[in-house]
Formats: sequence, structure tokens, C-alpha cells
Amino acid sequence: MRILGMISGTSHDGIDVAVVDFELVGGLLEGRVGHTASTPYSAELRARLIAALPPAETTLAEVCVLDTLIGQSFAEAAASAITLGGPVDLIVSHGQTVFHWVEGTHALGTLQIGQPAWIAERTGVPVLSDVRVRDITAGGHGAPLVSVLDGLLLRAHEGGAAALNLGGIANMTVVRGGELYAYDIGPANALIDAVVTSRGLNERGFDADGRIAASGRVDERLLEVLLDEPYYALAAPKSTGKELFHLGYVEAALTRAGRAPGDADLVATLAELTIRTVARDVRASGVGALVVSGGGCRNPVLMDGLRAALPGVDVAPSDDYGAPSDGKEAIAFALIGWLTAHGLPGTALGGTGAREARILGTLTPGAGPLALPAPVAEPPRSLVLTR
Repeated sequence: MRILGMISGTSHDGIDVAVVDFELVGGLLEGRVGHTASTPYSAELRARLIAALPPAETTLAEVCVLDTLIGQSFAEAAASAITLGGPVDLIVSHGQTVFHWVEGTHALGTLQIGQPAWIAERTGVPVLSDVRVRDITAGGHGAPLVSVLDGLLLRAHEGGAAALNLGGIANMTVVRGGELYAYDIGPANALIDAVVTSRGLNERGFDADGRIAASGRVDERLLEVLLDEPYYALAAPKSTGKELFHLGYVEAALTRAGRAPGDADLVATLAELTIRTVARDVRASGVGALVVSGGGCRNPVLMDGLRAALPGVDVAPSDDYGAPSDGKEAIAFALIGWLTAHGLPGTALGGTGAREARILGTLTPGAGPLALPAPVAEPPRSLVLTR
């Protein structure tokens, strides 16, 4: 079954796509990764999206407009992927998260926009969307859903392994023997991106290749204030997002620290915050391998910092496991689509904190009758990805 997975993550910079051809052989699920790509949002759309995100106030009219414009952007990205990568049986669209409602240690709701009907209309292919909310109704956090992929990929790793995604938010899945748990650690690129964008440090809205951070020095007093965030002390499962970690959060920390560092020093300090919080949790997990994906993989300040902070841990990109680091989340949502289509839960127990695993998503029919494959009685035991 050929499935197109699509997502725009918490960096809200564009749409990642991956076409994966899945085949179940005994208890092994084989996935051949075909076309992958990343399509940036237009500058106008990204600016409009950023202006509507918390803690900014917005209107239902603006949400409606963004839902349509983002849906149309996803539709064009899907059509391009099908043109370049060949026909698919199902599209899975994560859409764009605009709010993740968490109070204390409980997720109460989540909202992803990007109307899937535009994708179905443009491609004629059925679309699975709204993949997070069913997990929340079962007591989970709806995140990190990529843990279902991590569990299948890393289950046989001797000595245990952790999968780390460095997107806007850093999330980690720990797999050791039959044990799996996953959660959001804290900010990865979210605060860096907010500062780079607000201060106009470049036109791209992120610290390309870590050049800004590399030119600065860590402000230890500001770092101390940032590390005093109560979220880090919460026990897993837990999830977070830009509802907490946004530009106003940085400005409040600067005020508390009584600091006004230069741009490069501020970005260097925020990069060190990511390194310290991630490394602390990886050490606590006791794993011997860390498999890294997401945009942070392209930031040598983050990657070199993690390697220096984690002696004895093999830090490697997810590419080494068949999952391109930029496309891993899109591959994960393609996998969730395969699971849903075959009547199987799309979450791993321990991955989100839900009391039970659930079949995920809402289906929008394509051009013809909605036809699903025959259900599978038992979930796959492991997954192998190839290119």
C-alpha cells in the first residue's frame, strides 16, 4: 500500500512529504521510502500564520482563512508529490498545529488546521486527518505520535536507544527491550526561531547552519533563569508547544535575569538551553544510542553540543536507520495511515500516556468510493525502512 505522509511541524516553515510503499511480510513491516520533499510556505502565509499563533489574539474569521490557505498549500504539495513520486492509495495530512491545550500534566485538546477536503479534491485520493485528537480522548497527550515509528524501528537495538526529534519542540522516544516511553522535552528550535524572526537576523527565520549561535557566547545567568522552567521537572508523559515557548517567554526571561545580551549571545544561550535539557534527559534514560531527526540535525552547534555532553552515547542521524532526518515525521504519519487503513492502533503504549491505544484519524473520501484493505489481526512486530 503506497501512502503519502504530510506534516508542517512546530517550526511552521513549510510542508514535509514522504511517499512510502508498505508491505507486511509475516510480522515484519517493510517500508520503501520513495519521494521526499519539503515545500516552504510562502512568506506571506507564514507571516500571517505566525501573527495568529498564541499568545497573539486572533478571530474565527482568520482561522477560517488560514484553514483554507494551508489546506490549499497542502493540496498543491500533495499533487506535486504524486506527480514526482507516483500514484498513492492514501494521503495522511497532519496539517498545521495552531493550538495544543495542556493544563498541568493533562492534554485537553489540540487543533490542527489545513482543510483536508482541498487535498482530496485536488488529488482524488482519500485523506486521513485529525490524527492526534483521538489519542487525547483516551487520556493521552496526542504527542509524540512519532513514537509508534520509533518503537518499531528501534525495538531490536541492543542496550536500548532513544529517538530524538529536534523540530520547534524537542521530543524523545526511549526504547529498551519491551519498554517504551515518549514525551516532549522542551524547546529545540522554537525560541531560536522566534528571536531570529523578531530581530530580523536573516530572511529565513531560523539560525541556518548554527552560524549565529556559533558566533556568540552563552550568558550563564540567563541560561540559569531559562533552566528554572517548571515544565522540565514534570514527569512524563507530558507535552508542550509554542503556547508556552514563544517570543514573550524569552522576553520575560531576559527581564527576570536582568540581561540584555547581543543577538548572537542570545541565540547561543537558547541553543545551549536545548543542549542542556536534551542531554540531561538522555543521560537519565541510560541508553547507548541517540537517533536524531528534524531541522536541528542541520545545526552543528546543537549536534556538536549534544555529542560533547553525551560521551559514550552514539549520536547518529535517523538517515542511518532508513528514515531521512528531514522526512522522518512525514514517514511516521504515512505509517499511521497504514495502521489506520488496516484497522490497527496508531499509537504505542507508553508513547503518549493514553490508557489504551486507539485507531487514529478522520477519513475524507477521494474521487470514488472509499475502499480500505482487509483488516490485519496483529500489528507488525518491527519495521525496516529502505530507500
